[in-house]
Amino acid sequence: MTGQSSYTVPVEPAFLDTESQQAVWFLGALVRIRAGVERTAGNFALLEHQGAPRGYGSPLHRHHAEEETFFVLDGELRVVVDGVTRGAGPGAVALLPRGLPHAYVVTSPQARFLTMTTPGGFDRFVLEAGTPATSFEAPPADDVPPTLDELTRLANAYNIEILGPPPAP
Repeated sequence: MTGQSSYTVPVEPAFLDTESQQAVWFLGALVRIRAGVERTAGNFALLEHQGAPRGYGSPLHRHHAEEETFFVLDGELRVVVDGVTRGAGPGAVALLPRGLPHAYVVTSPQARFLTMTTPGGFDRFVLEAGTPATSFEAPPADDVPPTLDELTRLANAYNIEILGPPPAP
């Protein structure tokens, strides 16, 4: 199933241990789905990007269906939002309203950060675009991320518009 859906399941308390959380290698880093749409009744999705190397980032894009929030835990990111560039280090939060073009790139040797989208659904895109992780480590050298053209086609199904390449680190 692709794209946005409405969820009618009531939100129940959930305690999600690491074994119950999905993980994929996505665009060159390990991404763990800490809380996906199935556990949040579609209200939000929380993802953790771990061991993201310098240069890891997203192409310039815009979400037509959700807001995106970044929480930087370790390392440094450069975030570009609607043509404005800002640095984001440990403890920084970037709130990105839907519809605004944005991209990010890791500028430190490594970074760890959370992304939360509201409503949820972005986690499904990441699961579809990524490769199921067989370990909680960096992707192996033979893991090839999708090309920009492949990512663009897939993103369209999730109301995400790819506008250009990622920023340089």
